[in-house]
Amino acid sequence: MIDPILFTIQLGGFRLAVHWYGILVMTAILVATWLSTRELQRRGGDPEWIWDALPWILISGVVGARLWYVANNILGGGTRYLENPLSIFNIPEGGLHIFGGFLFGGGALLVYASRHKIDLWMFLDAIAPNLLIGQALARPANFINQELYGPPTSLPWGIPIDANYRIAPWNDLAQYPLDTTRFHPTFAYEMIWNFAAAGLLIWLSRRFEKQMRPGVIFFGWMILAGVGRALIETFRPDQPGFPGTGLSYSRLVSLLLALAGLVLLLGRYQVIRLPFWPAETATAE
Repeated sequence: MIDPILFTIQLGGFRLAVHWYGILVMTAILVATWLSTRELQRRGGDPEWIWDALPWILISGVVGARLWYVANNILGGGTRYLENPLSIFNIPEGGLHIFGGFLFGGGALLVYASRHKIDLWMFLDAIAPNLLIGQALARPANFINQELYGPPTSLPWGIPIDANYRIAPWNDLAQYPLDTTRFHPTFAYEMIWNFAAAGLLIWLSRRFEKQMRPGVIFFGWMILAGVGRALIETFRPDQPGFPGTGLSYSRLVSLLLALAGLVLLLGRYQVIRLPFWPAETATAE
C-alpha cells in the first residue's frame, strides 16, 4: 500500500509531515474552483467572485467539517473528544465530514453573496456540478489512508486493508486473513457516482439551458448528492447511527438533502406552492 505521508520536513525540533490526503484535497479544491470560474464566466458572471469567496468558504468549510465529524463521533458513543476537548483542534490527525463542510461553507457563501450583491442562483448553478467533481478527485486519498471501505466482498474489485486499519470484527485475522480478505472500495463507488452525477448536471445545463430556471442545477445537485450518499452509506458499517436501526445519521441527512432538493425543484416549477417562494419569483426565467 501507499504510505499516507508523502514527505516530511524537519526544522530543528519541529517535524512537519505532508500527507497525500492534504495534497489531493487541495488539488481537488483548486480544480473544482477553476472549473467553476469557467462555468460562471460562460453564464455571464464575474469569475473573480469565486476566487474572492474561496478563502472564506474554505476556512468555514474546514471548521464545519471538523465540528460535524466530532459531533458524529460523540453521537456514535465516542468519548475521546469529551475526555480531551483540545484534541478537537488537532485537525492534522484526521477527521473531517463533508456535510459539515457543505453546511458551514454554504453559510459563508450566502453571507458573501449577500454582502457583494451577487446573483446567488447563478453562483450556485455554476459550482454545483464541480462540487461533485471535486469530491470525486479527492477520493483516492481515502484509498491511500485505507479508510471509508465497506464489508468484505468476493467481487474482483475488492481491495486489501491492513490489519491496523480494520475495524471490528474484521480485525480478527483468524477469521478474516490478510492474504485472502478483500473489502468493498466504498470511496470508489462514491467517486464513480459523483463523476456520473456531475456529467448529468453539466449535460442538462447545456441541453436545456434556455428552458432551465435559476437554481435548478443546484437543486439537482442536492438530489443527486443526497441519493448517492444514502446509497453509499449502505456500504459504510463504520458510520454511527440510531441505536437498534440500520439508519446512520449521515444517511438520514443525505435523505433529507435529497428531499429538500426535490421540494425546491418542484417549487421552482410551481408543481407545488411554497409559502416562502412567491409565485412571481418561481416563474422568473
